[in-house]
Amino acid sequence: MPDFRALSDDELPSGIDAGVSVTSVCINTTIYLPWLASQCLKHGVILRRGIVMHVSSAAALHHTGKRADVVINCTGLSSGSLGGVEDNKMYPARGQLAIVRNTPTGPPGPAPTMFSLSGTDDAADETAYVMHRPAGGGTVLGGCLQRDSWESQPDPNLAIRIMKRCIELDRSLVPAGRGIEALSIIRHSVGLRPMRTGGPRIEREIVADAEANQTVVVHNYGHGGYGYQTSYGTAAVVVGLVKETLSPQARL
Repeated sequence: MPDFRALSDDELPSGIDAGVSVTSVCINTTIYLPWLASQCLKHGVILRRGIVMHVSSAAALHHTGKRADVVINCTGLSSGSLGGVEDNKMYPARGQLAIVRNTPTGPPGPAPTMFSLSGTDDAADETAYVMHRPAGGGTVLGGCLQRDSWESQPDPNLAIRIMKRCIELDRSLVPAGRGIEALSIIRHSVGLRPMRTGGPRIEREIVADAEANQTVVVHNYGHGGYGYQTSYGTAAVVVGLVKETLSPQARL
């Protein structure tokens, strides 16, 4: 990692045993995801929506009307219940965030510092992190990692703890002497990370449905809370598996 270094004792906030500093990146996902979709369209991808109860059924959704040669399964948490997959290693890890407006910084200058702690004294499954998204994407305040929780609604008490922790971590979020009342809140949100015991599943298999239709399926799911970080690497593996499947010498 660029510029990696251990923080000295006088740089550590109160109550922190050790820390590191590193140059990294932060993306505005509300811009990045539509850009990815536009790149697919640019290269001739046909985007369709459909409902399938079995992974093999996805092969029938091909825009040509013929069955697809390969189905790539990227259904995340739904891989735990999707017919033909039903992976019992999948489980949700609930995360809760507060999205606030970026602190005005005047003319463009150095990117703001992002912060992340390994844990907090508030609860074993809570932590604190601050991510200043670029291009007006707001600042992300987190968070928690609540295993096996399907709760989709924000917890107001947790929201207060998150905002208080983040202000203590990054005083630039509010004017001096102010607290969470000075935050300009855009929204509180909840996400269920698609966690998988043993890590992501990236492999190929032949799946048969009730009508004995056999479909080659390449699985790519179970990336937990680090899907953006691993997307390019895992996609490269998937592309390799698809190419092997479609090659004349392929034997499955």
